[in-house]
Amino acid sequence: MLFNANVNPFAVLTNLDEFQSLQAARILSFRHKLPVVSIVDRQNHPFYRTNCCKKVKLENDNYLETLISIGKKNQKKSVLYTCREEDVLLVSKNREILKEFFYFQLPQPEVVEMMIDKLSFYKYAQKYGFKIPNTFFIYSQSDLDEAIENLRFPCVFKPHFITPLWYSLSNVKAFKVSSPKDLQLLYEKLKEATECFILQDWIEGPDSNLYSCNVYFDAESKPLATFVAKKLRQWPPEMGRSSLGVECRNDLVLNETLRLYRAVNFRGLGYLEMKLDEKSGEYFIVEPNICRPTGRSAIAEAGGVDLLYTMYCDLLGRPLPETRVQHYTGVKWIYLRQDLQAAYQYRRCGQLSLKQWLSSVRGRKAYAIFSWRDPLPFWADLLPPIYRTLKKKLFELKDLSCTLLPHLKGKT
Repeated sequence: MLFNANVNPFAVLTNLDEFQSLQAARILSFRHKLPVVSIVDRQNHPFYRTNCCKKVKLENDNYLETLISIGKKNQKKSVLYTCREEDVLLVSKNREILKEFFYFQLPQPEVVEMMIDKLSFYKYAQKYGFKIPNTFFIYSQSDLDEAIENLRFPCVFKPHFITPLWYSLSNVKAFKVSSPKDLQLLYEKLKEATECFILQDWIEGPDSNLYSCNVYFDAESKPLATFVAKKLRQWPPEMGRSSLGVECRNDLVLNETLRLYRAVNFRGLGYLEMKLDEKSGEYFIVEPNICRPTGRSAIAEAGGVDLLYTMYCDLLGRPLPETRVQHYTGVKWIYLRQDLQAAYQYRRCGQLSLKQWLSSVRGRKAYAIFSWRDPLPFWADLLPPIYRTLKKKLFELKDLSCTLLPHLKGKT
């Protein structure tokens, strides 16, 4: 059966299992009235319940095969949005095959690989003067011993590339480590998960010191749209993903983002996260993300900057949207479930009161998952954790009653 796109070619998303992908599908479908197709890996995933796009089941666990199948069914060449790092690498390595069916914007293959591989990127940044924290590359125990002698604690411990084995051993992308002993234990647990680890000095300051800039570059490496925002909270705190953010003006972050991506003749969607060091007053690069929608896509759209639609129009040679300039209206973005989790943790640490939380979420905002037009993904994402928490509490109460009841009977 052919996909009939009528006037507009399809926008095809490589994966619907991340909230960034769901946001992108909604932006393109609801706001811009485009036909959208997304590949789904797990049909029991909460986001599979969305009504904003056509869904295609992953064929034989093979993304390349599935993309080619979608391309053959589409009556017109589609615009392809890669939604995960592994998808970016897949499309980059198979660009000659896929360009028959899709329009996409990627820099040269060596740039893609360098920007995605943290090991290569941090070495590039060190060589060309982009400010990053004090960084060590750990291939062996001897490298770790040497780093411990020169490292400042707390530090950040992360893989140069996240593998499936890493996620089977850890549910986070990176760790904040407070002592040499904890670092050694962590290394022993995860040393088989990746070829090389990265150790960096911890950048002092709260989560609200984390800034980001999204940008879209055309084929001539010209920035057609930019958007700057900052985190207010993240989940998990300190080492997680944004749960509440707000757009802001920060020309230093904007200019450093443009300088980095222009230096490699970049093309496509780009993102750079930087953190302001509380002690030195300097900004350090945390990490780049390339060629995929991010959590900031929805806040950019709410702030009047159509990053994803700019890419669609540019690749099809259509007039670019006028909504490409940031006006700094203070719009916010929230992932409600995760921000409630974050707020609870911040409150336990004495960093946030209920009044402060209510104040922080006031104002015009975009939602990561919630949508009046597409409500099922929100409830499917929210209710299972609540059920698991209540079930755990009931078991704890049951165990407590089993422990106390004999003693109470004895007293009577």
